[in-house]
Amino acid sequence: MLTIAERREQFAAMFTRPLPADVGSSATTLGGRPALELRIATPGPSGEAVLPDEAVLPGEAVLPGEAVLLYLHGGGFVVGSARVTAHVSAALLRHLNGRAISLDYRLAPEHPFPAAPDDCLAAYRELLDSGVDPHRLVVAGDSAGAALAVVTMMRARDAGLPMPAAAVLFSPAVDLTLSGASMRSKDGVDPFFAPADLEWLFGQYAAGNDRSAPELSPVFADLTGLPPLLIQAGSSELLLDDAARLAGRAGADEVAVTLEVVPRQPHVFQLDDGSAEAAAALERAGRFLATRLGGAKEAS
Repeated sequence: MLTIAERREQFAAMFTRPLPADVGSSATTLGGRPALELRIATPGPSGEAVLPDEAVLPGEAVLPGEAVLLYLHGGGFVVGSARVTAHVSAALLRHLNGRAISLDYRLAPEHPFPAAPDDCLAAYRELLDSGVDPHRLVVAGDSAGAALAVVTMMRARDAGLPMPAAAVLFSPAVDLTLSGASMRSKDGVDPFFAPADLEWLFGQYAAGNDRSAPELSPVFADLTGLPPLLIQAGSSELLLDDAARLAGRAGADEVAVTLEVVPRQPHVFQLDDGSAEAAAALERAGRFLATRLGGAKEAS
């Protein structure tokens, strides 16, 4: 059986992709946690691509009208990192005028619930405190990160903080009780997971807490007041019903929500940078965010 460290190394080796040449990355911190900031190069005086020299750290001057994407990576709350999903953040960022920040929140089992949502809310709060306009702030995440995005917005709402302009959720893992019908109907169809795999991951994170609690399984939460959501999932994944039921819950709570289910695609298929389906899905997601922000740019 693999150790936790070996699982993390294996996950990173499988999914990390080189960043495009015109994407600059800088190490930073946000909410007291390491983070990765991305920017797209701008044309120089002679038409050459000019990458930014330094990250804009929280607390420094925020550019007027700048859009900010807060990205929360997936990995079952146990593996994954900001760098692994940086190419996804970069694809979304191409539609925005600004920067993306991907957070390395604390992982289980060393840091079980509620460490990760605590880190995510602290990061969100620091963005607002640094002067980021919530109308120019969007949130995205995949799998466990998508669940954390929902919980972060719920916590921000309950704390009286303003909502972001929109959120994109890729294959959200929002039911840690594994009660969705697709846990059975897609068992053996999903190319990545068996139910026992998810049971192990979620057990590491929940650490004995009630998995049906809204902050662990936001499919059971009150989503009233959340911003417009785009939820994407693949038809071949065990977590398909998580996405469908989350969309239903959001709609019942008067949240504007769009659900896209892409046929014959696996969990977080957007990570596959060689896939036409992934490219098309990321294009739609980027345009969704851009539309909610207004004044966005065409993807380059």
